[in-house]
Amino acid sequence: MNKNLQKQLSKARHASYEFNQLSTSQKNKVLVDLANNLWNNRALIIKANHKDFADLPSNYPLTDRLQLTEPRIKSICDSLRAVVKLKDPIGEVLEKKKRPSGITVSKVRVPIGVLGVIYEARPNVTIEIFSLSLKSGNAIILKGSRDAYNSNLALVKYIKQSLKQNNLDSEGVQLIDPFNRDLTKQLLHAHDYIDIVIPRGSDKLIQFVRNEASVPVIETGAGVCHTYIEKTADMEKAVQVSINAKVRRCTVCNALDCLVIDKLALNKFLPTFAKEIQKHQVIIYADPASYKVLAKTYPEKLLQQAKPQHYGKEFLAMKLSIKTVDGFDEAVNFIQEKTSGHSEAIMTTNKKKAGKFTKIIDAAAVYVNTSTAFTDGFEFGLGAEVGISTQKLHARGPMGLQELTTYKWLISSNGQIRSS
Repeated sequence: MNKNLQKQLSKARHASYEFNQLSTSQKNKVLVDLANNLWNNRALIIKANHKDFADLPSNYPLTDRLQLTEPRIKSICDSLRAVVKLKDPIGEVLEKKKRPSGITVSKVRVPIGVLGVIYEARPNVTIEIFSLSLKSGNAIILKGSRDAYNSNLALVKYIKQSLKQNNLDSEGVQLIDPFNRDLTKQLLHAHDYIDIVIPRGSDKLIQFVRNEASVPVIETGAGVCHTYIEKTADMEKAVQVSINAKVRRCTVCNALDCLVIDKLALNKFLPTFAKEIQKHQVIIYADPASYKVLAKTYPEKLLQQAKPQHYGKEFLAMKLSIKTVDGFDEAVNFIQEKTSGHSEAIMTTNKKKAGKFTKIIDAAAVYVNTSTAFTDGFEFGLGAEVGISTQKLHARGPMGLQELTTYKWLISSNGQIRSS
């Protein structure tokens, strides 16, 4: 293993022994100080962010994710204060029972230890991850992307400053050199130092980590999100919800990628939807039935015939595919086949079908008459999130404080021995 990396990992592991003993007040004080330090130094942080942009091509696809502005820094600070208000999960007694043998058995929530987080572009993730990791008593290893290096460097500087202000070990947060790709592979095999690895980014990154890692992985998968317009849907609401899910922030994982429309709803839904969505210059990949309807009014330059590769695809852009279905069963089967397990929605006034949809669809977040844009830790009341887990073991959906903990069994008695 690279000596510098080994030194960083060793320091983080040592700091984790201090972090898991911190009181709630100690952790909250660090987070409040960090919010103040970030806000007071926002001009320097934005300057570092501009330095990252100076090294990027003009057609860089993740501009929105990378950018730090004063309103976004304020939002980051608000998120820190929201985490302060959250209940500290550490030490919670999940279960306690007295056994016939005379022993008392307690199941108690504890930190995981050291988290390795590999992520792309979004420097705000640096602060989100730290706030949740600290509040849950974990040390962290951060492997951001080269694109955000200067931004992450500035943010970690103020994290460490806030820890030092409170006489705590600032080595509990480590930022790994993003320019040495070999370090990522070494990180994924660092059993002696890291307890779990969490990838957050593109499907390519997630698949690489899943295939390469021997350290346990919590996947925060790509979001291929569908919204099904069932024939009984309130079409006005369906239009509003679908547009919000697509255009609010098209580069995030909860953005709408595919509209699934009942053929009996095509002529009621699509004309109004098309009129509104074209204002945002969204490219639509339409199947034959929807193409026929859209061709009458939708701009030719924005309308294309859908191909197989346009389904089951996370666009992360102002692009959208449309699939026409012959009823509920075909819609559900199509979504089940193409879902990434992230967020799926139905627009309907039929309560029976809504209930059936929520039971059948296998995703971390399933919506009824609601925009998928709400799949977010802050919106779910978690304060912030490390990512959206699309797997089923340990964590699923937005990962907040509780998802960054495990538990241990505590056993006590009055000198009991086992007789047989």
